[in-house]
Amino acid sequence: MKRRHFFQQAGMLSAGIGMGLSGSLKAATGNVNYKKQPFTVAVNDFKIDFHVPHLKQAVKILHITDTHLWRDDKRGKPYRQFSGRMAGAYNETKHFLTGEATHPEEAFEQTLKIARESNADAITLTGDLFSFPSEAAIEWTMERLDSLDMPYFYSSGNHDWHYEGMEGSLHQLRETWINRRLLPLYKGNNPLMYAEEVNGINMVNIDNSYYEILPEQLTFFQEQVRRGLPMALMMHIPLYAPGRSLGYGCGHPDFKAENDKNYQLERRQRWPEKGHTQTTMDFHREVFNAENLLGVFAGHVHRQTVDWVKGTPQFLTEPNAAGGYLEVNFLPMDHTDLNQVSR
Repeated sequence: MKRRHFFQQAGMLSAGIGMGLSGSLKAATGNVNYKKQPFTVAVNDFKIDFHVPHLKQAVKILHITDTHLWRDDKRGKPYRQFSGRMAGAYNETKHFLTGEATHPEEAFEQTLKIARESNADAITLTGDLFSFPSEAAIEWTMERLDSLDMPYFYSSGNHDWHYEGMEGSLHQLRETWINRRLLPLYKGNNPLMYAEEVNGINMVNIDNSYYEILPEQLTFFQEQVRRGLPMALMMHIPLYAPGRSLGYGCGHPDFKAENDKNYQLERRQRWPEKGHTQTTMDFHREVFNAENLLGVFAGHVHRQTVDWVKGTPQFLTEPNAAGGYLEVNFLPMDHTDLNQVSR
């Protein structure tokens, strides 16, 4: 499938700004530069509080990643040769707080309940919501998300669209199964890149689910930076941070075929012999140079970590398959606090 045709079917040929939110959720704040006028961050277990200069009102986001839902039915029978390993991977998990037995469906429903009870403004779902693109799992999930009556922003992970062992490049398989199964989760937005503004915070979603960035995604990100709003970047694969493993593979200098240890297990196309495209490396540089970026939120490695790169934090979240989530609060910084930080 040609990329242009894919975008047309996705309902948005150009990578424009998503307009799905009501006007009550939107509030412009003007251009900001956090390299010169820094924000502060307080990290308390699975709660992150940003204190943001000139933000007009508080914003609460629940960040969810790596739920690995695996429900299936008779429609999935023709694909069992491709879904078998991942269908059995997360049948039972241990809750990240209590250590008690749970499973992805229970964990996901409990997390949605937390979002509702905490009056979150939106939910961000940064990939591997599913262990494979099961119709039954997708329908079950959408029923619960839509009944929540709360904005949610989804971008895919490497398992969401992957039937292991199915022929095709990673790029082709992502296009195929987003189009065939996952498209309703994007609510008319471009699956590879879109942004929604929530109370003055620009929530930017970039699909990097096979580690690479496309030229149009880089251009889109640059456009969002030029808007000048406080910005949060949502992706599945975390960006490389010095000292981190290849799990932090978007922009990692060692990302190349000779270091790809899992391609046979996952029955997928091997990483490129020469490593990342120049576009991916340019994207990595642009992200950590962005003056209005508050933080990057990702998953994939199934543990909670934080790295600071050139003054910008990147947060990874515990897997939601084990009940994990992050509560992220963007809070206005009052003038007294702002004066103390500026000294």
